[in-house]
Amino acid sequence: MAQNSFTQHCRQEADTAALAQKLASSLGHLFQANQSVHLNISLEGDLGAGKTTFARHLIQGLGYGGRVKSPTYTLCEPYPLIIDSKTLAINHFDLYRMRDPLEWQESGFAEHFDEPGFCLVEWPEKAEGTLPAFDIEIHLMAGTNENERNITFQANSSQGIIVLEKMRIQ
Repeated sequence: MAQNSFTQHCRQEADTAALAQKLASSLGHLFQANQSVHLNISLEGDLGAGKTTFARHLIQGLGYGGRVKSPTYTLCEPYPLIIDSKTLAINHFDLYRMRDPLEWQESGFAEHFDEPGFCLVEWPEKAEGTLPAFDIEIHLMAGTNENERNITFQANSSQGIIVLEKMRIQ
């Protein structure tokens, strides 16, 4: 029976990195099976909860070899990913600096939500319901120690459930 959510406690950044790499592996299997699929993934949590760190480990875990930087000022950083000679788009958004959902609508980034690959969105609440539905929501909550995190995954679609199930059996 498929479960659509689970929580993982990470005591240090290495645990967070390992969890992000498990998600990367699961996503990689999905994209190998269907290279035209698109997923929307949210990264939610307070300032300093580790969203960008998680995103960095996820994108690198998918095989991106370059520098993964925060899109705080650019709103979006694209990372092309090649799987079986097909290029998939990873678009990492950080909406923290947005003051109005209209900024999102006027940004011209909506087209990225149809490309094969996935969109990873930090601070989705800043767009106040103007984003497409998320297949997977990831909630990060900082612990008492600097690198300690509780990370909860919630799948909201059949593809999201497939990804989380694959993570559990790895």
